[in-house]
Amino acid sequence: MSKIVREKMTQLCVKIAHGNSIKWSILERVTVFKQFFHFIWDRILACSIGKPARYRRLTYRSCSPPPEAIEAGVETSLEAASCRGFSKDSDLVSLKISLLGDCQIGKTSFVIKYVGDEQEKKCLEMTGLSLMDKTLFVQGARISFSIWDVAGDSSSLDHVPIACKDAVAILFMFDLTSRCTLNNVVEWYNQARKWNQTAIPILIGTKFDDFVQLPPNLQWTIVTQARAYAKAMKATLFFSSSKHNINVNKIFKFIMAKLFNLPWTVERNLTIGEPIIDF
Repeated sequence: MSKIVREKMTQLCVKIAHGNSIKWSILERVTVFKQFFHFIWDRILACSIGKPARYRRLTYRSCSPPPEAIEAGVETSLEAASCRGFSKDSDLVSLKISLLGDCQIGKTSFVIKYVGDEQEKKCLEMTGLSLMDKTLFVQGARISFSIWDVAGDSSSLDHVPIACKDAVAILFMFDLTSRCTLNNVVEWYNQARKWNQTAIPILIGTKFDDFVQLPPNLQWTIVTQARAYAKAMKATLFFSSSKHNINVNKIFKFIMAKLFNLPWTVERNLTIGEPIIDF
């Protein structure tokens, strides 16, 4: 009798073990499928470029900086980011930024001030167009700015379509000490909008450090005209200086805040003699 009982118990254990083996096999397959699905979905999110609404809102994490850190500048190296809890395998969101404007107005100096001298050495250049990159970390995600700087001569107009296509923001730039470069912004704007209707438009006056040396009445005239153009373009207006790093970083923080609904806003400044910010 005891032998029969042992045999039945053994058979029952084998059935249970076999059943559990099947369940674990199914569970492992489901888990692998979920991981694969999330991997593919994350890659789709990371690679989506186009309308700002297509980007996911970045979520807060316990290791993320507080909202006020955005204003101070959430930028750090890969090693420092890893120490703070950001994984090297975090989502990479690539954002294309286009720069348009006349020659000799300070576009390249503006970009170099933002990306740094080391990134300038890695710059990809071709006739009439240069590309620079800058990667930073915001709330657990890697943000990679791909900045397309179109030269300002007439022969470079052929690069406008490729530079503007899929851009999330277009910076229309002019020299604050040269009103003709401001007048030419209209044509740059018209050319850009042929190829991109959704990018965030930003109007940027460069060389503010030279601008403040102009007579007050001329400053007032340029400010008034620039504000009128920005309003017509539905663009935010910034006066900047690459030499003194005035509003350079702030412009890119503004772009991120607009794209990802980050808790940071610029303050309007319409005081003549100070770097104007108007929206």
